Amino acid sequence: MRAAMTRIRFKGAAVAAASVAMAVVLTACGGDDGSDEPESKPQGSSSSSSDQKSEAPAPAEDDESQVLASIKGKDGVEAVISSAKREAGGFVTVKGRVKNGSDQIWAAVGWQGTEQELVSNGASMAGATLVDQKGKKRYLILRDTDGRCLCTKFEGLTPGAEAPFFAQFPAPPQSTTEVDFQIPTMPTATIKISG
Repeated sequence: MRAAMTRIRFKGAAVAAASVAMAVVLTACGGDDGSDEPESKPQGSSSSSSDQKSEAPAPAEDDESQVLASIKGKDGVEAVISSAKREAGGFVTVKGRVKNGSDQIWAAVGWQGTEQELVSNGASMAGATLVDQKGKKRYLILRDTDGRCLCTKFEGLTPGAEAPFFAQFPAPPQSTTEVDFQIPTMPTATIKISG
């Protein structure tokens, strides 16, 4: 009986020592350098986390005056592609602007594509694809774990208005520098990938 009590006390002491050691380690990893200065933020970063959306953020702004391609669809809707950039994370980001040249509100009907998982994205660039003609491969829009596209979602564009868009795709091989950009209901445009 006495041996059992000694073992319990020893185990209790070992658990207590381990707890103290963990507390010391975690405190040391707190990252507080002891200065009273506020943490510096990169230029252009948001000052409030409530301003951020849960959806994928649009990548940093590029020169929108550059035109890689201009796609004119029915009823005066035009998509102007300003960049297609290969990113370090293994994806390509296509950016541009959609212009509503019609006399009605435009809501990207059909642009979300027909794939069941993407239909729930609503008015968006979810149906856009990149096609590598040389490699004979089609790249579908990237999605998050909930099936939401890593792309712009549209609220509806009034006549004469325009809105920026972005769409992210898996990157084709480095040797592929030109791809076809396709949006449902619009003609195909060939664009060059930079980066």
